[in-house]
Amino acid sequence: MYVFRKEINFITDRPLIVSYSYSGNTQRIARELQRITGGDWCEIYPWQPYPMAFPELLEQAKQEIQSRYHPRLLPCSKSPRPYQVIFAGSPNWCGTIAPPLASWLSRNDLSGKVIFPFYSHCGGVSCDFKRDISRLCPKATVYQDLSVIDSGGDDLQEILERWLEKTDLMKQWNISGREKADKLKA
Repeated sequence: MYVFRKEINFITDRPLIVSYSYSGNTQRIARELQRITGGDWCEIYPWQPYPMAFPELLEQAKQEIQSRYHPRLLPCSKSPRPYQVIFAGSPNWCGTIAPPLASWLSRNDLSGKVIFPFYSHCGGVSCDFKRDISRLCPKATVYQDLSVIDSGGDDLQEILERWLEKTDLMKQWNISGREKADKLKA
């Protein structure tokens, strides 16, 4: 269980869910997080789309990750400035964050923010998103990441709610995710 060092009002302060998704798996996780938390969602898109063919994608991803290249992004619909809590997600590419999310994280001042990383994967190379995001955002508080195989399937809601309970967010909200989302929509 995590203890927050800052007072965060989870009833009135919506989280920001920011994600990059290549195949749609990470997007599905982000959308479900949005539904459960009532947060605002922003999808990141690279200026230049990635190749559709997997061998070309893999080669480009390896080169970008090795060179620590941060691609140019299309404008994002949400600024992280007003948010205290940020859920940041991407696919696991070669054991780390996909370059579009790394680019967004490095281009925004997330000092003092609380970041909850999540990622989708197909069971390949393991990774440590917490470590990787901490390196890009040294002045943020980064909590343990959530790993989801593919898009989580029928168990996605349960997977996310268990993770939120472990991070103490559900307790801080003092209501279930569905109740919070309904309350924020009202």
